[in-house]
Amino acid sequence: MAKDVTVAIDDHVATVEVHRPPNNYFDVQLIRELVEATFALDDDPACRAIVLCAEGKNFCAGAELGPQSDLVDQTADLYSQAVQLFSARKPIVAAVQGAAVGGGLGLALAADFRIATPESRFNCNFAKLGFHRGFGLSVTLPAVVGQQRALELLYTGGQVRGAEALAIGMCDRLSSPADLRAAAHEFASEIAASGPLAVWAIRETMRGHLADAVREATKREHEAQQQLRRTKDFQEGVTAMAERRPPNFTGQ
Repeated sequence: MAKDVTVAIDDHVATVEVHRPPNNYFDVQLIRELVEATFALDDDPACRAIVLCAEGKNFCAGAELGPQSDLVDQTADLYSQAVQLFSARKPIVAAVQGAAVGGGLGLALAADFRIATPESRFNCNFAKLGFHRGFGLSVTLPAVVGQQRALELLYTGGQVRGAEALAIGMCDRLSSPADLRAAAHEFASEIAASGPLAVWAIRETMRGHLADAVREATKREHEAQQQLRRTKDFQEGVTAMAERRPPNFTGQ
């Protein structure tokens, strides 16, 4: 296993940890490592549930891709890897500290459950960049917060914090920052205490459709992203974010 992702198993719960602090930006290679880790755990009878966590200040602040000229190929490769996360068989509990931004939110929502802190931030900032969502959020975000709230967050580029995230279903439990990992492990242990064959069968009937749904969604998301990358509004959104000022969009 490459050094950016580590795996440890304790009492039927595997901890899959990302090591790219402080912000844990992801690229194609990191998502590939996560897929390899989860698929290996599918075949490990010692594992019945997974805690997905990250080292550093933020759970994941989004994608870190290469030059603009390479984005089309990189995003296509990224999504082909990301879709596979939804094909894993073992339940996943994400421990979300700090921020889950953009594609990082997509990664958090790939898990079955999310444990957060009052300070955690779930950020749908795509529209504020003049951009289109990705990572299958077209499917996963409405599934957890409902269609109307998903539209609100996506149209406004909104952000929700811990207590509100719990109230709308963005996360499933809150914990203090100091106890976040332990709380996620405890939740995963509750799952692992159930009959593993029953849990996997239930998960298949409840979530088995997600891989196909996300695969179709990411095709549309990718097309929209490529169109918007060529616009002046996208360039303005990226520039405004770098300069820490409100964007001045023109619809071009």
